[in-house]
Amino acid sequence: MPKKTDAALASELQRKGHLAFNWDDLDKIELPSGIVTSMYRVGDSTDAASPTVFKVFYPPNCYTEAHTHACDYTEIILEGTQRVGATWHVAGDIRIGLANRGYGPLVAGPEGATVLFMFKDGQWPAITLGNNDGSTLGSEVISEHLAHRNPP
Repeated sequence: MPKKTDAALASELQRKGHLAFNWDDLDKIELPSGIVTSMYRVGDSTDAASPTVFKVFYPPNCYTEAHTHACDYTEIILEGTQRVGATWHVAGDIRIGLANRGYGPLVAGPEGATVLFMFKDGQWPAITLGNNDGSTLGSEVISEHLAHRNPP
């Protein structure tokens, strides 16, 4: 499947009633920290209320500052290890978080970590906490990429 705008995906989904694709078919967004992510929305990809799914690769020892999100979410460690706060998580571990409840910092293990995030809706951008400056979050890079992918 060629990389398409959200509007094109929504149109195809509406016409066919279903879509099938692979993570490799989606845009990859690389953040300044070396994190690489891809995302899609469940159902109508143009609807900001749709659940949003991200697959994220954190390179070895990658640090992401503590933060929160404006919606509920869950995440599953697919590969590698990741420390969240003081607790290490391994492949198969599941975390569930409520909106506006902080967590972190995140530190990928020596082999890196691949994590699947599912956000309740489109309010996924990370929100800084305390004295953190947001420089390790990359939400603005992702948002800018999506804006270019989905022109008005």
